[in-house]
Amino acid sequence: MPEHTVGAVHSPKDIGRLLLRCADRPGLVAAVSTFLAEAGANIISLDQHSTAPTGGIFMQRTIFHLTGLTAAREGLEHDFARSVADQFGMDFRLTEATKPKRVAIMASREDHCLLDLLWRNRRGELDMSVVMVIANHPDLADAVRPFGVPFLHVPARKEIRDEAEQRQLDLLRGNVDLVVLARYMQILSPSFIEQVGCPLINIHHSFLPAFIGASPYRRAKERGVKLVGATAHYVTDDLDEGPIIEQDVVRVDHRHSVDDLVRLGADVERAVLSRAVLWHCEDRVIRFGNQTVCL
Repeated sequence: MPEHTVGAVHSPKDIGRLLLRCADRPGLVAAVSTFLAEAGANIISLDQHSTAPTGGIFMQRTIFHLTGLTAAREGLEHDFARSVADQFGMDFRLTEATKPKRVAIMASREDHCLLDLLWRNRRGELDMSVVMVIANHPDLADAVRPFGVPFLHVPARKEIRDEAEQRQLDLLRGNVDLVVLARYMQILSPSFIEQVGCPLINIHHSFLPAFIGASPYRRAKERGVKLVGATAHYVTDDLDEGPIIEQDVVRVDHRHSVDDLVRLGADVERAVLSRAVLWHCEDRVIRFGNQTVCL
C-alpha cells in the first residue's frame, strides 16, 4: 500500500521508517520486529534484501506506526542503538514520514530537470520541501519565480571555484537534507562534497564513459547509437562514478536527428531524476559500497 494512503488507518504523524544495514546473520529480522513490538509499534510493511545466502550484507526497510512517535523518537533511537544496532553492528536511520526532506536544487542554464522537479513537488508527487535553487547563471530566475522558491545566483566557474563553493556552503550547510544537481554544469570539489553535510544526487546522460564533454548527442548521432538514456547517482569524489540510484533508456534509430536525441534524452533525464529523488525522500535507498538497493 502506498505510504500516503496509510493515513486512512493511522495518523501520518505516527508513521516511522527504519532503514538498516549490517553483516547478514540469523536473527536480524526477529530482533528488529521484537524491538518494535515491545515498543508498542505496529509494523505496516517490511522489505529486506541480503547480497548473498551466507556472508552477505543485509538491508531492511521497515514502515511502522507508533502513537506519539515524534515525542518518542529520540528515546526510540537510543534504545534501538543500545539493544539491537550495537549487538549486530548495524548502521541505521530512523525517520518520520510526516517530515519532508529539505532539498536544495543546483542548476545552470538548462531548465528541464529543475522545472520538472519543482512542478512535481507543487503537484504533490514529490514529498519534499524545496528551500532554495542555487544557479551559477541568472537565466532561470524568471522560470523559478512562480514556484515561490528562493532563487540564488552564485556565479561559479573554474577560475573562482573556491570562492563560489564557500558561498554555496554558507547557504547549504545545516539547512538542507539533500542537494540535487539538476544539470548543474560545474564540477564540485572533494572539499565541497565533504563539507556540505548531506547527500548529493546528480543526473547525466548514460553515454558515459563514451562521448565525454560537449555535444555528446551530436557525437552519439555520428556514432549511430541505438539507445539514449540517463543515470541518476549519488555524488562522490570520483566524477560521475558514485552509487547508481536509477537508470532508464529509450530506443532510437537512423531516423532521429540530433535534436530528436536531445529531446528524448531530456525526457529520460527528467523521469530518472524524479524517481531517484522520490526514492531518496521516501527513505527507500540504502547504500553499500558503490552500489544501492531500493526497497
